[in-house]
Amino acid sequence: MIANFALFFAFYVLTPLLPLYLNETFGATKDVIGVVLSGYTITALLVRPFSGYVVDSFPRYTVLMVCYAAFAIFFAGYLAASTLLLFAIVRTLHGGPFGALTVANSTMAIDVLPSARRNEGIGYYGLSNNLAMAIAPTIGITIYQHTHSFQLLFWIALMVAFIGLATDATVKSKSPAIPRTKNSKLSIDRFFLLRGWLLGVNMVFFGFCFGVLSNYLAIYGKDVLGRTGGTGAYFLLCSVGLILSRLQGGKALRQGRLVHNAAWGMVISLVGYTIFIALPTDVGYYGSALLIGLGNGHMWPAFQNMMISLAKHNERGTANSTILVSWDVGMGMGILLGGVIAEHWGYSAAFWSVALVNAVGVALFFIRTRFSYLILTSNVQH
Repeated sequence: MIANFALFFAFYVLTPLLPLYLNETFGATKDVIGVVLSGYTITALLVRPFSGYVVDSFPRYTVLMVCYAAFAIFFAGYLAASTLLLFAIVRTLHGGPFGALTVANSTMAIDVLPSARRNEGIGYYGLSNNLAMAIAPTIGITIYQHTHSFQLLFWIALMVAFIGLATDATVKSKSPAIPRTKNSKLSIDRFFLLRGWLLGVNMVFFGFCFGVLSNYLAIYGKDVLGRTGGTGAYFLLCSVGLILSRLQGGKALRQGRLVHNAAWGMVISLVGYTIFIALPTDVGYYGSALLIGLGNGHMWPAFQNMMISLAKHNERGTANSTILVSWDVGMGMGILLGGVIAEHWGYSAAFWSVALVNAVGVALFFIRTRFSYLILTSNVQH
């Protein structure tokens, strides 16, 4: 949990400020910013299916340490990048170790958890990156407001990443990966858990929403709402919602009521995204932060446990990579299309698209995904 928190903290402490950095330092336009930032997610997306196979086929501890070391070192590249092209190259390549590391770390977490408490444990593990998503932008924005130094933020991300690496070095797996049989044929199921494709599609929709929110919130608040501050408080309220989700949803996870938690999380998030754009007031702005945090806190561990429950023991890495790949696809589309929509129709249109996409994801889950999951789970158990 600590190493996972450090991983996502290092990433998200920079996320809301990178558009401002690219604009102020290199004079990048809105659509160029979207292209540059989406490269990270696209690379992570390309790497994750293969990293799931590697995690399932090789010593997980070794894979974990190599990936974390590479992830940490890449932050030094931001400090060295002196042109927009160099920054774009470093940012894009950085997505590779990030994509592999998130799979390796979450799979190792599953290994060290006792099976009887896996649902609950994954919920708390998932809370660590949810909290990092909420707290890190607040801290990053606060530091920038007081120092106006992007270089300091790059150094902080670098140091936090190495703290995470040192933490993971102390972890010992109780159940090593079970390699697939040598005679097994290569198939797409080695890289993507086909049984969970509908869950993956749902995560694409929800990833899109958070991709737009996390990357364009600061600029939206400045250009549309006229807010010179408040972004840090927004993400802080998100973290409060995430903590409340554990208090409210922990019992349901212990009882294995994954569909219940996922459904509640999606509906709460939908309300949050809708009031964010529909009510451009303090109540709508900060109220949406609390609701989106609460909704994501319910939804993420439920979806991850649902995907894992569809996998065999030697497919855990693949299951994790599948859910993360799906989130990456959505995040990448949100970052890229959010920038394009904002360039042509404004940031208000970009955030209205978030509410619409989220509603489509919720409808898909209630109409199709939940029924498909229950049927597939029964088949896997038998």
